[in-house]
Amino acid sequence: MPFIASISGIRGTLKDPHGLTPELVLEYVLGLGVYFKKKYLNKKINIIIARDGRASGETISKLIIASLNFLGIDTIDIGQVTTPTAGIFVKKSKFQGAVVITASHNPENWNGLKFLNEQGEFLSSRDLDKVYSLVENKSYKNYLVLENKFGKNIQNGSALDFHIKKILSLKEIKKLEISKRNLKVAVDGINSVGGPAMEKLLKVLGVKQVLFINKKMSKGFGHNPEPLEKNLTELKKVVIKNNCDLGVAVDPDGDRLALMCENGKFFGEENTLVTASKYILEISENKVSVSNLSSSQSLKNITESLGGKYFFSKVGEINVVEKMKKVKAVIGGEGNGGVIFPNLHYMRDSLVGISLILSYLSTSSFMTLSKLKDSLPHYVMLKEKLNLSKDKLELLYKVLKIEFKNNEINEEDGLKIIFIDKWVHLRPSNTEPICRVYIEAKNNIEAKGILDIINNKISNL
Repeated sequence: MPFIASISGIRGTLKDPHGLTPELVLEYVLGLGVYFKKKYLNKKINIIIARDGRASGETISKLIIASLNFLGIDTIDIGQVTTPTAGIFVKKSKFQGAVVITASHNPENWNGLKFLNEQGEFLSSRDLDKVYSLVENKSYKNYLVLENKFGKNIQNGSALDFHIKKILSLKEIKKLEISKRNLKVAVDGINSVGGPAMEKLLKVLGVKQVLFINKKMSKGFGHNPEPLEKNLTELKKVVIKNNCDLGVAVDPDGDRLALMCENGKFFGEENTLVTASKYILEISENKVSVSNLSSSQSLKNITESLGGKYFFSKVGEINVVEKMKKVKAVIGGEGNGGVIFPNLHYMRDSLVGISLILSYLSTSSFMTLSKLKDSLPHYVMLKEKLNLSKDKLELLYKVLKIEFKNNEINEEDGLKIIFIDKWVHLRPSNTEPICRVYIEAKNNIEAKGILDIINNKISNL
């Protein structure tokens, strides 16, 4: 199943008759266009088009622009920018939505589309269902009549500058203190939009020494694009060799942030959200946070230790955002390195994430990133992928519910089993044709013990 339509948009493999074909791109874009035309009856519609650094992005962009223009919709091409940059620019411009051409952390032989609304946020599941229904039922064809006037396309290159300006205007961002630290930072831009964006941001934040790898946007990524420890060996070497204060890595569309400590040890993508949240919760009167069911319980621990309230949501950025709005959270996000800071925008954003963490590092008593990490709750998390059919996954759920019947069980999003000081969460991925398994415990032995039980149950299915 190399094509996926989920709450995260659509994505699939390229040059694959069963993947993301031009026909599918056309159908989903026309479905989206008709959705907007029905929503904004008799009103002029403007849709932003953005893309990450993938080689296929420009061609897909041309197809999308032509399709929307055919429907009489104007398009604003803001070029190669991060997904959060596109979201912020939609809201600033008061446009009706955006299409971001990206497959996020998936390999370079994938691409996809993320759909944003007039707030610059992901379409809700309800609105996505309307788009997907138009496509699946082919009912978008009922609206494909030749317009008296086609939409036009214009280009705008100011989106990133506006994004950075908005970050710098936040009172929580301590530009002066960051500048005084005279930090040396290594950045892995994965040859996509996060590299140039991070370079411009760090410069205006006052980081005087920035060392780059995989900086320029090219025809391919320098390594597997998911910002996990196993993929960041080159960044680790650069940090150690050049005595950097920290290393920074992003995914291809710039909404996920991972860090490397000054000693070359991985900071942990789960700790990205936890650290940014700790900073904000310590200085805020409103101490409410949100993360998804697959994220570390560290955020819950820290929030409650500061006298605050923690809430969880189903996995998926829009699910986190909806919960944050409902409980009026001051910060939230996902444990994959996705920080959502409402004072800027309701979207995961590596740029605001690094700005918050550098502000914390520069105003706290922690002189190094490794010492800051030591101050956080310590857990071990295992993240595995299982190739299970839907039927076998459902059967596995039943078996595990019997095995752990005396423990707390949550079935809001797949199956999560909660113990006193550990948990396991199994669910189908929104972005890959797999089942994800997340296990968190106090140590590796306990985490692997749960994984062994799961693997044993699978072998007996």
